[in-house]
Amino acid sequence: TQLDTKLSIFETGIKVVDLLAPYRRGGKIGLFGGAGVGKTVLIMELINNIAKAHGGVSVFGGVGERTREGNDLYMEMKESKVINEQKISESKVALVYGQMNEPPGARMRVGLTALTMAEYFRDINKQDVLLFIDNIFRFVQAGSEVSALLGRMPSAVGYQPTLSTEMGTLQERITSTKEGSITSIQAVYVPADDLTDPAPATTFAHLDATTVLSRGLAAKGIYPAVDPLDSTSTMLQPWIVGEEHYDTAQGVKQTLQRYKELQDIIAILGLDELSEEDRLTVARARKIERFLSQPFFVAEVFTGSPGKYV
Repeated sequence: TQLDTKLSIFETGIKVVDLLAPYRRGGKIGLFGGAGVGKTVLIMELINNIAKAHGGVSVFGGVGERTREGNDLYMEMKESKVINEQKISESKVALVYGQMNEPPGARMRVGLTALTMAEYFRDINKQDVLLFIDNIFRFVQAGSEVSALLGRMPSAVGYQPTLSTEMGTLQERITSTKEGSITSIQAVYVPADDLTDPAPATTFAHLDATTVLSRGLAAKGIYPAVDPLDSTSTMLQPWIVGEEHYDTAQGVKQTLQRYKELQDIIAILGLDELSEEDRLTVARARKIERFLSQPFFVAEVFTGSPGKYV
């Protein structure tokens, strides 16, 4: 009875996300991608766009990821005054780390620790909390190591037999009440780019929105490399986002889907063999692909172009 079921959109300032797979305030969001397609950069950009502008508190759980990234984030938060070293109580963010060098028990528990902090801010301080977790896959991986140490029989692909129970223990605590909310944004590493691997596949079931990063787009140099056809959201409904937004998003997807179908023909026969209408579709789709990219604030150091909030 305490749970809140109100539907409202959570604006990110990243146009491909806000247009095609919008996030839900108080929802669970997954960023899926293989190695090196930009999950951490995307999560850092979301922290930059949302956490700094957002009045409430943010909690960042670094689960089994690189120590260097944790340090970078801490320094960045200090510079932008989100963390106030002189008066810690005035800080807007709590960082919890169990990095790659920690024993599996610590890596398995650190996500739950971050979640407990988020619940405290939600229930005691009655605030809207942002919970960032990087990376959910490492939480599963740590569980698998613990499972092996306990001598349990491995299940599919060598994962622990208790995989879905462990995932449920974490995910089902991320909820919104009538007095406060937890919006969680979780990076999910996809082993060997295989979305059917038990770890990402188990995560899918719990999410309101999924942002899938594509190696093909990253290879073309289109960042953020969000796959517009694979990414989904329960919020993309005409009665939530409005008819115009919904129709535009569907139109974009249709054009990109048609372009995807034509790619084999283009590869074998070339563009000249297409009908006039199909050539127009291809030209439009390529423009849309480029339009859906944008420079990030956190990537200014690599790209040299200033970030944009759209």
